[in-house]
Amino acid sequence: MNKPTRRVLAVASGGGHWIQLLRLSPAWEGCAVTYVTTTDGFRDQLETEAKAKGLPKPGYHVVPEANRWQKLRLVRQLAALAWVVLRTRPHAVITTGAAPGYFAIRLGRLMGAKCAWVDSIANAEELSLSGKRVGPHADLWLTQWEDIATEDGPEYKGAVL
Repeated sequence: MNKPTRRVLAVASGGGHWIQLLRLSPAWEGCAVTYVTTTDGFRDQLETEAKAKGLPKPGYHVVPEANRWQKLRLVRQLAALAWVVLRTRPHAVITTGAAPGYFAIRLGRLMGAKCAWVDSIANAEELSLSGKRVGPHADLWLTQWEDIATEDGPEYKGAVL
């Protein structure tokens, strides 16, 4: 009897968050991965890379871009992520941040998924706001700067870039 494929939800805003998320992708090779981002345009790259490696085509969803000053857009983003999480039922959620990553961790935990947050390398002086708020809800809470790590979290295990 074959072991069921692990379902991974990989979430990041566009730009640097997305680049860092993709650098982590070898960690979930062999899993059924669904990517979620705020930028429509990465699907072709993901499908091309999967085909070249002989892997199945990954799932891909775009959610609205939002930040803490755009309350209505945050509600729309949350609703879109809730739909994706309910539909994919991930075993694990991994994110490199911003608002969609925060919501994905919170929703993933409600579904019983293991959740990992890797704060952006851009946050060299302090954790991001989302990173600060998500810590208690993540199974693995990481910073990419050794001097930001604390005994209570986040942990430092190295940098992605």
